[in-house]
Amino acid sequence: MKLFRSLDEFPADCYGSAAAIGNFDGVHLGHARIVERLRAMAARVGGPAVVFTFDPPPTRILRPQQSPMPLCWLDRKVELLADLGVDAVIAYPTDAAFLSQTPTDFFRRVVLQKLRAKGLVEGRNFLFGHQRSGDVGLLEQLCRQAGVLLEIVDPVRIEGAEVSSSRIRKLLAGGDLGAANRLLGRPHRIRGWVVRGAGRGAQLGFPTANLDSVDIMLPASGIYAGRAEADGSWWPAAISLGPNPTFGESALKVEVYLLDYQGWLYDRLLTVDLLSRLRDIRRFDSVQSLITAMTADVAEVRKTVSNYCGAGACPGNDSAQS
Repeated sequence: MKLFRSLDEFPADCYGSAAAIGNFDGVHLGHARIVERLRAMAARVGGPAVVFTFDPPPTRILRPQQSPMPLCWLDRKVELLADLGVDAVIAYPTDAAFLSQTPTDFFRRVVLQKLRAKGLVEGRNFLFGHQRSGDVGLLEQLCRQAGVLLEIVDPVRIEGAEVSSSRIRKLLAGGDLGAANRLLGRPHRIRGWVVRGAGRGAQLGFPTANLDSVDIMLPASGIYAGRAEADGSWWPAAISLGPNPTFGESALKVEVYLLDYQGWLYDRLLTVDLLSRLRDIRRFDSVQSLITAMTADVAEVRKTVSNYCGAGACPGNDSAQS
């Protein structure tokens, strides 16, 4: 799979493609349906399957204070699109000038002149151009005039509602990780740099990696079962998202306890998959009550990760990686 950061470096051997344009944040099941149809369109026109996406997302430029936290980072997005069978991704370095183009100018300059696409595949809610003023009706007209094939894909619906990035964010914000993971088609993944904390976890018998600079949306506060990647393998992990009221702390923290792991994690970027939400954060009357609850949490983590990874896949086995 090829990644390009500029339209000027888009090579001639990628001309004549089938293309899909959009944010593809989270690369969820709705996006997977679009890529499925994109690959079929690529076979039809005899060219590569190309995704054109934006880095950063347009909302971060147009409405920075209202721009939501992303569901995945760029390299992860590219990896997921490659897994779905996309041949090339253009992660365009978005700026205000680029977003000021009219829908017609965007179509002419990007789709026709730069991509030289023979086919387009988009969702029914696709909007493009200045102030998102172009819709699929205009896109159909432009494609027809230019002789570009177009397929509009109906949204995927699960449990009575459309799969979308905004719906997944609402589910995460409400603590419904299970539903969010079903719409993603995989566990929600976060990452952050391991920094030094108070060292209290080690004193309690559960040494945790404290994550800083987490750049992906976090679900609601709670105790979660998951897995973390370290030294090329995935390890069962108990994750605490939120404050520590038992010790009078109100600041939100991201603490990850890697079960059975003995290595050094400080100053490393730690990747964590969130598999299920175990319970709320709550204040305990004593340290011993907290230790009892954490012991039960760890037992539940082992069970959850074992069910997810399969017998023998976790920990310490590269086959557990996705």
